[in-house]
Amino acid sequence: MINSTVPWYEGAWLGFDTETTGVWVKRDRIATASLIWREGGDNRVHNWIINPGVPMPPQASAVNGLTDDYLAQNGEQPAVALEKIASELASAMSRGIPAVGFNVSFDFQILEAELARNGLPTVQERLGGALAPIIDPLVLDRALDRYRRGKRRLAAVCAVYGLGEDRDFHHAEADVAATLDLLSAMVDRFEELRAMTLTELQQFQRDSHRIWAESFNEFMKQKHGNFHPAPVTWPVP
Repeated sequence: MINSTVPWYEGAWLGFDTETTGVWVKRDRIATASLIWREGGDNRVHNWIINPGVPMPPQASAVNGLTDDYLAQNGEQPAVALEKIASELASAMSRGIPAVGFNVSFDFQILEAELARNGLPTVQERLGGALAPIIDPLVLDRALDRYRRGKRRLAAVCAVYGLGEDRDFHHAEADVAATLDLLSAMVDRFEELRAMTLTELQQFQRDSHRIWAESFNEFMKQKHGNFHPAPVTWPVP
């Protein structure tokens, strides 16, 4: 149930991000996760280190700085950490507090896969319905500044909004904080975001993602032919 007593942009947000062993949601594992509660300018940070039980590929370690030894020595067992993460997300979302993440569709997909793998209820099962409310600044940026050239990675988009200086990207807590700052900057810039209710914002993101995915898939089909199409449904296929 979405709380409409105050505008969504003046209420609480729960930022969410993961660092993983790779990008295949049904095969790879979560190695770290961060949740940041933000309300009224205050932050409460919850971080998890998880022993994924599988090797961290060298290419992933080069990006996130996580090694097998570090994760084995410092990581919680997956089922313990995943239960805490899912419980906190479901508790917030059930009260109408949006989960906020950059390309957060990936984070939810791999979290749901990890929960199922460990015999735990998924977030969607805990909510008893759709994964909502969710806000993804990547989806919003593609829709609201559709024709801007350049990359759409978190660091690049933050730079467009003047948020890129002196930021340490590629670990979960830093990425969550940057994403929350980015959403605030987008709310300030785009009056149409402030004009929407949280329910309307969910539909806007679903529609915007579908338009982007259909266009992307058509472009890739013409250019490459053989490619893995982007799902047209959001936030999960």
